[in-house]
Amino acid sequence: MRHYLALLVLLISGAAGAAIEVYEFANAQQEEAFKELTFELRCLVCQNQNIADSNADLAKDLRNEIHKMLNEGQDKQQVVDFMVARYGDFVLYRPPVNTSTALLWFGPFLIGVVGLILLVRFIRSSAAKPAVASELSNTDRQRLDDLLDDNRNKNS
Repeated sequence: MRHYLALLVLLISGAAGAAIEVYEFANAQQEEAFKELTFELRCLVCQNQNIADSNADLAKDLRNEIHKMLNEGQDKQQVVDFMVARYGDFVLYRPPVNTSTALLWFGPFLIGVVGLILLVRFIRSSAAKPAVASELSNTDRQRLDDLLDDNRNKNS
């Protein structure tokens, strides 16, 4: 039993140690740039996670690539440009305003304006319609009374 317990402790401690990634940097600015970049860039396979928080293999590869590029002397903008060139604007949490992202930026506003216009038109058309009961002519009213009388006579 002790051997199984010791083996279990070794397996758990080995798995916990494998989850920690250690990066070495030449200076504090590189380390700060690495942290900012990994928090600003989106994981491409995860649902709304940055690559700092993601455990996906692609996120690990991207963290390694960012570390390599920073150690090669590239600055943050060069790393971002590389990521955008490779993966598109989707890798950014705050994509730039351009023709391909215009719908993303202005789409919710347009949907709100169209919804407001449709709501105003619906309210105006509802207010313009007269009530159905007031549209009965005297002839229709007399015919309705006759039908109701016939129905009462059949039931009694």
